[in-house]
Amino acid sequence: MSESNNKEEFYAKLKKQLQDTAMWPSEYLYKFIVPTKGGKIKEVEDIFDNTGAVIKTKQSKKGKYTSVSINVRMKNPDAVIEKYKEVADKVDGVISL
Repeated sequence: MSESNNKEEFYAKLKKQLQDTAMWPSEYLYKFIVPTKGGKIKEVEDIFDNTGAVIKTKQSKKGKYTSVSINVRMKNPDAVIEKYKEVADKVDGVISL
């Protein structure tokens, strides 16, 4: 199975879970792991700029990676998934949790 099929399956499953577990619009917590160096944290933060998001970061023990937690009000499951896709497309080396 190709990687794009896996991603589409993942997003379809996520959408169903979001529809089943929350009333929309709703608060959603994104979690990403990004390399600390290279401006990756700023790239992720910029994607959520002007959304009213509360962003918290925490460096790993050795400082090589940073956890980025973003709490933001989203209008529906499609909007949540679009942000995941935007981060994956624009930020190299990001891991979505």
